Amino acid sequence: MKGIQYRLDVNTLHRDQDTNELGLNEIGRVQLRTTVPLPCDPYSKNRTTGSFVLIDEATGVTVDAGMINSAS
Repeated sequence: MKGIQYRLDVNTLHRDQDTNELGLNEIGRVQLRTTVPLPCDPYSKNRTTGSFVLIDEATGVTVDAGMINSAS
């Protein structure tokens, strides 16, 4: 992961930009960097290619899921 931009407080909708991690079931905005380009679309255009699941390759455990806001 390249960086966490903010964590969203679902009760107040406050964007906590001073956070360094997201806990279980927390919502936030992050920027990911990959070693190879990944074909994707914004979630608003295509729900299939605009969403993702990250799996820890060592344990096989799902560690994250999300929607793509924009691709660059």
